[in-house]
Amino acid sequence: MHAALVASGYEFSEVRFLVVDDSGGDDPAIEQLLQLPDVDVLRAPYSLGHQQALVLGARALAARVDDHDLVVTLDGDGEDKPEDVPRLLAALDGPGVTLRAIVIAHRTERRVTVGFRLGYILFRLAFRALVGFVVDSGNFAAYHGWVLRNVLTHPNFDLCYSSSLLSLGLPIVRVPCARGARYAGRSHMNLLRLSIHALRMMMPFLDRMAIRTLAAFALMFSVGMALLAAVVVCALAGWDIPTALAYAAGVVGLLSVIGLGNFVLLFAVFSNYRGLHLSATRCQQSDVGTDQ
Repeated sequence: MHAALVASGYEFSEVRFLVVDDSGGDDPAIEQLLQLPDVDVLRAPYSLGHQQALVLGARALAARVDDHDLVVTLDGDGEDKPEDVPRLLAALDGPGVTLRAIVIAHRTERRVTVGFRLGYILFRLAFRALVGFVVDSGNFAAYHGWVLRNVLTHPNFDLCYSSSLLSLGLPIVRVPCARGARYAGRSHMNLLRLSIHALRMMMPFLDRMAIRTLAAFALMFSVGMALLAAVVVCALAGWDIPTALAYAAGVVGLLSVIGLGNFVLLFAVFSNYRGLHLSATRCQQSDVGTDQ
C-alpha cells in the first residue's frame, strides 16, 4: 500500500492504516502488524464477516477524522488491489466532486468457480427483479471524512456495507477495477453464506422492494378480478364455466390476497425501520448540541 501511494504522486501529511481483525483473535498474523508504527489493529470480539468488520472499523475512526480527510476501505485478502487506490483517490479529487461523493470500484471481472458463478447469476436476476438494478461493487471505496462521520451511522450499514453506500442517494463515482488474486488461502463463501449475503444486500433497498412488490401484487390482483368477473358473467349468462378458468380465478385471487398481506407486512417493517433511524438521528443531534 505504501508503494502504491508513493507511485501515485500524492503528498499526504499523514497516512495511517486501521486493520480490523475479523477472526475474533484467532489469526496469528495480526501480531506482526502490531509492530508497525503507522498501523492500528482493531480486534473484533468474534467473527463478524468482512462487511460488518469494515463498518466496525469505520465507525471506530469517526471521532478521529476531519471532514476533508480521505478514507479508503478495502478487503485485506488481495482481491481489492492496493495499486488501484490512487485511481479512486484521483476520482475523488475530480471536478465537481463534493464532500458527499463516494467513489466505488466497479468490478469488471471475477475469478470464481463455475458453481459460484451460476449462483451469482441467479442472485443478479433476483436482485434486479426485486430492486431494479444490480450492485456491481464490493467494499473497495473511497470518500471524505464527512461521509464517515455523517453517513456510516445509518442502520443500513449494520446489514451490508457495499449496498448501503448505494442506497442513500449520495453522488456515486464508479472507477473500473478488476478483482485481484487472493494473497493466500481460499474464500469461505459457500451457498449458505452467499444466500445470507444476498439477503443482507437487498435489505437497504426495502423501499424499492416494497414499491415493486406492490406493483406486482396489484397486477396479479387485477388479473384475478378480471378472471373472477369472467366467471360471474358466464354464470349469469347460463354458459358452461370452463374448469381451467374457474381454477385460474381461484388461484390468482388467493395469491393476490396473500401477496397483499405480505406487502402490508413489508411496508410496516420498512416504516418502523425508518422511524428507528430518524429517532437515532435526533438523539445524535441532541448529543451534538449538548457538547457544544
